[in-house]
Amino acid sequence: MEIKQNKLAYLFLLLLLIIAFFLRVYRAEDLMGFYYDQGRDALVIWRFWNEGKLFLVGPVTGLAGIFLGPLYYYLIAPFYLLGRGDPIFVAYFLAFISTLALLVVYVLGKEMHSRTAGLFAVLLCAISYYIVLAGRWVSNPTPILLTSVLLLWALWEIAKGNKNSHILWPFVAFLVGASMQFESASGVFYIPIVIIFSLVFKSNFPSPKTFLISFFIFFLTLLPQILFNFRHDNLLFNNFYKVIVEQKSFRLNFWDVLNIRLAYFWDVFQSKLFLGLTKYSHAISLLSFLTLLYFRNSLNKNIFIIFGIFFAVPAFFYILFQGNYGNIYDYYLTGYYLPMILFFAIGLAVLSKSSFLGKLVVSLFFIGFLFQNSILLRNFLSAGVDGPTHITLGNQKQAVNWIYNNASRNDIKSYNIDVYVPPIIPYAYDYLFLWIGERQCGRSLCGYDKQEQQPIVYVLYEVDPPHPERLENWLLKYEGNTKILEESRFGGIFVQRRERI
Repeated sequence: MEIKQNKLAYLFLLLLLIIAFFLRVYRAEDLMGFYYDQGRDALVIWRFWNEGKLFLVGPVTGLAGIFLGPLYYYLIAPFYLLGRGDPIFVAYFLAFISTLALLVVYVLGKEMHSRTAGLFAVLLCAISYYIVLAGRWVSNPTPILLTSVLLLWALWEIAKGNKNSHILWPFVAFLVGASMQFESASGVFYIPIVIIFSLVFKSNFPSPKTFLISFFIFFLTLLPQILFNFRHDNLLFNNFYKVIVEQKSFRLNFWDVLNIRLAYFWDVFQSKLFLGLTKYSHAISLLSFLTLLYFRNSLNKNIFIIFGIFFAVPAFFYILFQGNYGNIYDYYLTGYYLPMILFFAIGLAVLSKSSFLGKLVVSLFFIGFLFQNSILLRNFLSAGVDGPTHITLGNQKQAVNWIYNNASRNDIKSYNIDVYVPPIIPYAYDYLFLWIGERQCGRSLCGYDKQEQQPIVYVLYEVDPPHPERLENWLLKYEGNTKILEESRFGGIFVQRRERI
């Protein structure tokens, strides 16, 4: 009935979702980033399917020695199997997840305010250059785009007294645990968010039975890491103690970093929508917020309470956090990207309904937003793979195939391969040579010998603009003891066939 009565709105929503998915998968084969993290993860999945090696932990976090849970690996493993090792299938799946998150954003916008708010939010998320890039990223933070808004939706339903709270609370517990396995820097703060939410909405606190079930589900999400910890002499607990206690990662002298952290929060938000237009972004953001405050009596008060908790908790803890050598990165807040945009979009929806001037301001904002982001997206999606510093999966596969084809064409039965990439560990090429080699030649890897030194060595290296001296020093080991027989270039990747002298 809802869709039938509002066909135009839902046709527009469908169009936005199709556009969003298209922007996240178009030319993925050429433009997908496949570097250190992606190669490392792919090798883990390869060993899982080919050697039966299960895993209790996932990727390492930004804090030394502290690992995420394994859920991300198990989530993407079927798609490596489906694609027979091709990482593109994982890219498509993660793009679908990030697009599905936008459908949840619409539902939230509609429930919290109106269809207009939902459509505004989806339009912003679908077209935003940096949100598109986040949805194209084949990495463990990407699924938190979906779990973050699902968590927000579940909390909203609990706050308004949904009768299915006995289902919603266990779902919240699962979402918190799952999010911590995708991006701990975002997900870990979901714990205090849910605790504070429970205190504020204490009348909707779960029954003892539901609470125990929820706690047990949350515990199950941590169980693999707990087992890993005890199987490895308290490795995770010791590293966690070292980072939090010995290195004093959380400190009360927050005045020293307050301005830096506030600037960081603002930069994360405005970069997703305004792309550096500082004065303009300040004005429209402030106008959206003031509009919400002015019309607060006509809005559901839970909007301010839930978003207030959702944003204030991570902000507070990140102000206290001074570990990791003071480094915090944009993607640490991946679990807050879409909620931030949703809150802003609700403000725009209220403003657009307030007066003709409000409609005009909102219209001008969207014209500028669409114009600026469409240029960036067009340039990104139409980029070639042969630029002097361009390195993505497209030209990486070209370089790997060149080596295998060159060896076959020259009837070279056995050879070595040596790879240089910044930052030194070539996980991406370890996987690509393994996957492409087995696909073409089976276990023989087309003559690639990893053990004994052979007369022929193929050298592959990527340009390293920040540190060209490192590349020069690496190449020195071949000076005087090899000669180049043939070479080629694919964007920022060089490949050579060398003969040892």
